[in-house]
Amino acid sequence: MTILLAVDLLHQERCMHIGVDVGGTNTDAALMDGSKVLASIKSPTTSNIGSGVVGAVRSVLDQSGVDVSQITSVMIGTTQFTNAFVEGKRLVPVATFRAALPATESLLPMVEFPKHLADPIGRVSYLVRGGYEFDGREISPLDEDAVAEAARDMKKRGIKSAALSCVFTPINDAMEKRMAEIILAEAPGTQLTLSSELGRVGLIERENATIMNASLTDLAEAVVNAFRSALAELNLTCPFYISQNDGTLMSAEFAEKYPVLTFASGPTNSMRGAAFLSGIKDGIVVDIGGTTSDVGVLKDGFPRESAISVDIGGVRTNFRMPDVLAIGLGGGSIVRQTEDGLTIGPDSVALNLLTEALVFGGKTLTTTDIAVAAGYADIGDKSLVAHLDMAMVAEAVELMHVMIEDAVDRVKSGKGNVPVILVGGGSVLLNRNLKGASEVINPELSGTANAIGAGLAQVGGEVDKIYSYATLGRDELIAQAKQEAIERAVNAGADRASISIVNLEELPLAYLPAGAVRIKTKAIGDLAQEGVAQ
Repeated sequence: MTILLAVDLLHQERCMHIGVDVGGTNTDAALMDGSKVLASIKSPTTSNIGSGVVGAVRSVLDQSGVDVSQITSVMIGTTQFTNAFVEGKRLVPVATFRAALPATESLLPMVEFPKHLADPIGRVSYLVRGGYEFDGREISPLDEDAVAEAARDMKKRGIKSAALSCVFTPINDAMEKRMAEIILAEAPGTQLTLSSELGRVGLIERENATIMNASLTDLAEAVVNAFRSALAELNLTCPFYISQNDGTLMSAEFAEKYPVLTFASGPTNSMRGAAFLSGIKDGIVVDIGGTTSDVGVLKDGFPRESAISVDIGGVRTNFRMPDVLAIGLGGGSIVRQTEDGLTIGPDSVALNLLTEALVFGGKTLTTTDIAVAAGYADIGDKSLVAHLDMAMVAEAVELMHVMIEDAVDRVKSGKGNVPVILVGGGSVLLNRNLKGASEVINPELSGTANAIGAGLAQVGGEVDKIYSYATLGRDELIAQAKQEAIERAVNAGADRASISIVNLEELPLAYLPAGAVRIKTKAIGDLAQEGVAQ
């Protein structure tokens, strides 16, 4: 059973807020008065992300003439954590504690982490007796002495971040919580990440997500503090929030603790912004950036969630992620003539588009040059691409459209044509209808859809657990799941009075005994009036 409710934004008509999206190429900002966009800007991302945020926010305030005292909240989306993990940069060593023995001994933590990630994180792990069956019964009692001894060893090694996992802990998190108490008693100040607070059923994938999060603790503090400092420099004293990868928001303090929840928030922001700008709640969004195009499905105004494990930097995880397909086509993608024919990407000039592309006096043929030479994009100096062979240009234009059409076809969940919404600065690459699209919509302000999506002020909480109806009964367990989702939304910064359940799914598990069922539920509400202090 699935229940989906539309989210109404009309109550925010007089709520001034700023949405910011800090990408690898651009930092975008949008100033919104409820559901009305007053100003927006796209500017290059700076090496010091704080200064880029200051510049973008200052620009929209100057454009609109709105005083900082009128801003009630700031919402920021960022790819900093995703990029850092994928590239293996700025990660801290992590000790992994797993309560599972005598089970799982043959498969150690981080077994599938690639070398460039395993080296900075390390492969320090401690397996102790403990864990649960699917219905919450103990496999064996937690070996508290072993946990304490492991914590002392971790402290000697100088490791200050730990990931805690336990078999079937989404059913019962008592052992993880007890491990946390013991570790903090032996090694005060350790940064702890509990798998029960992040992932779903599936030990290895959930544990992987927990280790990812633990490896980002220092970076999370640095990035969030950079945002705090940027807003303070602008004299913005209102609360600020970080966008999550499910299209909702979390408090800055929550983001410091769970940075992995921002993974893929960039494409999610773009999809939420696309739904908002176009008025289309069900369709396909194509977000064309400088290097890639992200293609995803909108369902009731939110991104469709991936139903399978998601690979991040070569590591499988099972926490919530949008179902997004990325292809190597963007405004800076390099176009080449090879022996096998014309190719586009996947490499891109990216940040160097304004100096490398032909239309800007550079020496690299890009997709932007093709769109200008074809006559449907007005960017740079078109005389600098007048020498291009028009047959080659036509072939490249066709290839760009075919690449997007293939991606749209791959993410479709059924037959028939569906609306396709184009957003992102690279949307100028397309100039005609697409096969499989009932219509192609390129809304006004599509270039800053990601910042607008970040500015849609909603806060969510989610629960995904296995229950047994043989214990308390269906009604009682569903009520418990809903209440837990509501509490998580409140902890993330939502106003309790405004929260509603927007998604409820029951998935019977026939392969498990005792009336086992997987319940997934999501609660969404407005930002709390007083917010979270900076």
